[in-house]
Amino acid sequence: MIQFQYTRATAAKAALDAISRDKTAMFIAGGTNLVDLMKRGIVSPERLIDISRLPLTDITTEGKSLKIGSLALNSTVAENKTVQQKQPLLVQALNAGASAQIRNMATVGGNMLQRTRCHYFYDTALPCNKREPGSGCGALEGFNRMHAIFGFSEKCIAVHPSDMSVALVALDATVVVDGPKGQRRIPFIDFHRLPGDRPEIDTNLLPGELILGVEIPDNRFAKNVHYLKVRDRASYAFALVSVAAALQIEKKVIRDARLALGGVAHKPWRLSEAERALVGKPVSESTFREVAQLAMKGAKGFKYNEYKLKLTPNAIIQALKVASKLV
Repeated sequence: MIQFQYTRATAAKAALDAISRDKTAMFIAGGTNLVDLMKRGIVSPERLIDISRLPLTDITTEGKSLKIGSLALNSTVAENKTVQQKQPLLVQALNAGASAQIRNMATVGGNMLQRTRCHYFYDTALPCNKREPGSGCGALEGFNRMHAIFGFSEKCIAVHPSDMSVALVALDATVVVDGPKGQRRIPFIDFHRLPGDRPEIDTNLLPGELILGVEIPDNRFAKNVHYLKVRDRASYAFALVSVAAALQIEKKVIRDARLALGGVAHKPWRLSEAERALVGKPVSESTFREVAQLAMKGAKGFKYNEYKLKLTPNAIIQALKVASKLV
């Protein structure tokens, strides 16, 4: 049995003070990922700081943005009428994630921080640079069906598992954090990291920082959006490939676009060049096929995941067709 101390914080300052005094401590809220990691011996914190009672659950509008507290439950966010009206793409992504039971426990902040589901990471008998730096990447020459085709390195080809984060990166969200150096704001596109030489570091959070919430600027994507998740089974399965697509359409011409992928990289993969290519183009399958091929620039498959090189552009085309109501 893992021995650890348990502390419950009732204020953000108390939580930050507690974690600053113990470098091995970890925050816990819903625990839907952290408890699994502890059971498998991947992490062994000496202290858990329970932040589930902090007042970070509000969902509000302020100025021209939607603010969501880091401890808001995934199910609560998806069911919120304001979120459904303003950010339907986020609602679709949340409802595609995990199972209803897990969505009722998982928090927004925890969803962002979940670790990869790579089986080499979860099996402590196998080599994994993310779990044990310097041990090697077993997936490189192993069974890599679920793994990355973008942004990987020789040290790691794992993918980020979050559906919610794919929508948030597409929607230009900002992460608000607090820590020893005070509050700061991180553009969502910069929140997660590519593996490089340090695959064990998933995000650009600094030691001792706490996520307070996310902010999503208002947009004109309330009508033409679609989150497509291709997976092995219809429920409680991680994406082989997912696509977050949002379009602003006027007189059958695309005036603005957002496009991001999940299941293909170490972080949610924003397709900025493809977005720019969509602007000013007519809504048509030929437009979407052209953009889908552009989106694949730099993609590379491995032995067991080369199917993603064909699946991904087809998924992009389908997501754009549904978002634009072409089908």
